[in-house]
Amino acid sequence: MRILIIEDDAKTADFVGKGLRQAGFQTCHCADGPSGLEKACGEPFDAAVIDIMLPGMDGFAVIDGIRAAKLSLPIIVLSAKDSVESKIKGLEKGGDDYLAKPFSLSELIARIQALLRRASAIAEPGVLVVEDLRLELMTRKVSRAGEQIDLPPLEYQLLEYLMRNKGRVISKTTILEHVWEYNFDTQTNIVESRVCRLREKIDKDFERKLIRTVRGFGYVLG
Repeated sequence: MRILIIEDDAKTADFVGKGLRQAGFQTCHCADGPSGLEKACGEPFDAAVIDIMLPGMDGFAVIDGIRAAKLSLPIIVLSAKDSVESKIKGLEKGGDDYLAKPFSLSELIARIQALLRRASAIAEPGVLVVEDLRLELMTRKVSRAGEQIDLPPLEYQLLEYLMRNKGRVISKTTILEHVWEYNFDTQTNIVESRVCRLREKIDKDFERKLIRTVRGFGYVLG
């Protein structure tokens, strides 16, 4: 699970980042509003922790931008303001939860986990579909144009991840983190090798190719 932290205070960001990593999450940190919004809209994350008082663009504007981009990213709002008005504004803007500073790290982690469970229960589809490519989550069956495709576990996980992020360019590093969940040397060709095998099964016999390489960036499906 990958969490985006948008927080300008270095001590708070370090405190939150270390705690989340110890809890098994992967983290990415941005120290200002504009870079945080760009990161949130440009890369896949499972949840975001966003401070209100940010340089360049406040947290409310960042949340506005995320929701304007039609992203259903679960968001926890952090703020030094504990007023009812501030909480209401954070939730009305599109935040899913609100935590006032100072806060307990264990409470933050518990709230993130609750948001992820809730998002999974609401958003989990039974079937992923991209054009004529179909992946059934319960049975793990994959087919294209009605023709069944047999995939080993890693290739299935890679395809599922790409389909969940259809239309978005996913970097090799991000794929390694989400599909393999190990910190491989980024120079390894393990991703290229698996994508090549997956293409052989998904695209080879079809005129319309669904998996594309974006040179210098990564891969995109759709």
